[in-house]
Amino acid sequence: MKILVCISHVPDTTSKINFTDNNTQFDTNGVQFVINPNDEFGLTRAMWFKEKQGASVEVVTVGGAEVEPTLRKALAIGADSAIRVDAPALDGYAVAQELAAVVKNGGYDLVIAGRESLDYNGGMVPGMVAAMTDSSFVNTCISLEIDGSNATAIREIDGGKETVTASLPLVIGGQKGLVEESDLRIPNMRGIMMARKKPLTVTPSAATAKETNTVSFEKPAPKGAVKLVAADNLDQLIDLLHNEAKAI
Repeated sequence: MKILVCISHVPDTTSKINFTDNNTQFDTNGVQFVINPNDEFGLTRAMWFKEKQGASVEVVTVGGAEVEPTLRKALAIGADSAIRVDAPALDGYAVAQELAAVVKNGGYDLVIAGRESLDYNGGMVPGMVAAMTDSSFVNTCISLEIDGSNATAIREIDGGKETVTASLPLVIGGQKGLVEESDLRIPNMRGIMMARKKPLTVTPSAATAKETNTVSFEKPAPKGAVKLVAADNLDQLIDLLHNEAKAI
């Protein structure tokens, strides 16, 4: 089985976020980037298929040379090879077109992507890749088993879970639950050294077009000042909860 894991290069959630050019561009200065958490769950599941079923695992991302450390981390975790599509990640549609071109050329049985990236939270790329490659698609996937050319997946839905079956080729949008957080892998020294020797192929853009334009970014409004109430002043506390917080 040949697996492709789509990796997003996203800011660490602890990074301080700023914007430039009149709030139209994301400022990457001083920002630490990591593998998108939803993609990391998918990569870990792909490693299980590699170890238990002999699958080959390739990772791919769209972006400039700055994303290569993230791909190298995926290689250190255990992926066999990596592809960097040399194109800016303009929007979800453009990224899906780039990934679909890779999928069509690679002949993959299974494409694992995160249900969404934690920077823009678009949640659209896996479904569009499936449509563009005429593949089966399961979103919000929290369990996946492969038996020959057939797949059994469990996906999260409102109010519960749904078990579905599909035939390969298959694209999934994975999330937490696909593996447990305790199963996520930290690259060890041997993996890091081996990653340096694994192939990382840079491919040209598929000449995609974006469908959206960013007008501006806006940070959430700062939190208001905290009001402190003396422990013995219950009347004031009740008044604030009733008249200001509208909690009672």
